[in-house]
Amino acid sequence: MFKFITSRPLWVNILAVIVLILLILILFFSIIGFLTRHNKYESVPSVIGQQYDQAVQALEAKGFDVEIQDSVYIDTAAKYSVIKQSPEPDAVVKANRTVYLTVNRTVAPLTTVPNMVGFSFRSAELMLQSLSLKLGDTSYRPDIARNSVLEMRYEGKPIVAGTRIPMGSSVGFVLGSGKGTEERPVPDIIGMTLGEARAYLSSFQVSIGSIVPPALAGNENAYITRTDPPRYSEPTPGQRVLNRIRPGEIMTVWVSPSKPVVIDTGTSPPPPPPEEN
Repeated sequence: MFKFITSRPLWVNILAVIVLILLILILFFSIIGFLTRHNKYESVPSVIGQQYDQAVQALEAKGFDVEIQDSVYIDTAAKYSVIKQSPEPDAVVKANRTVYLTVNRTVAPLTTVPNMVGFSFRSAELMLQSLSLKLGDTSYRPDIARNSVLEMRYEGKPIVAGTRIPMGSSVGFVLGSGKGTEERPVPDIIGMTLGEARAYLSSFQVSIGSIVPPALAGNENAYITRTDPPRYSEPTPGQRVLNRIRPGEIMTVWVSPSKPVVIDTGTSPPPPPPEEN
């Protein structure tokens, strides 16, 4: 065998090696092109909006592999439908290319409701949009803070900041409508606790503002010793005039850990006004 090689001129052997290498390269690239379908391209069909199973069938029929890349939640889209695909629809790619899909979740993720009490209506509405929440029913009640959020509601019930609800849910607001026009006698809350006074004043649509001293503001069992406006004023000594207040106004109260001695004036607090329809 070696005699056959050595018996030939060197240039013949070199030429034979070059020819052999060229044949190997041609065969190699021919096989690679067949395995990778180098010259076969397909247009990616649009599967956006289709159910995932239908999308997989359509793509695999064209020779594509399919993988889920991500999932999102859009309440207006069908559950488990395709929201996005990569490559984009009608893109021309190799037939064995992998197409990555983004699908819509079947269950809405939970989101935390922030504290929007005190926000303007517009600011609260923008906050809802940023959290993928909807604006629910809006109602009003007299309050000095006109168009300010007084209360947040979900499914008809008040909620507090930190409540977790499904994304896409509706959150309603109770807004301040400004001061009412009807004047009523200032409620007599001297001797009540803060908690009792808040409940009592709510029936008059009047709220407590500043609490003096501030150190007792968080103590709902502290007793009210004085209010501003007071129930009565004395323009002249001995002349008592019943002060009046409008729905939506606020009262400043002074509190003490001890219950004050209430002087009997021969009058009793007026009953709460009837609820407005």
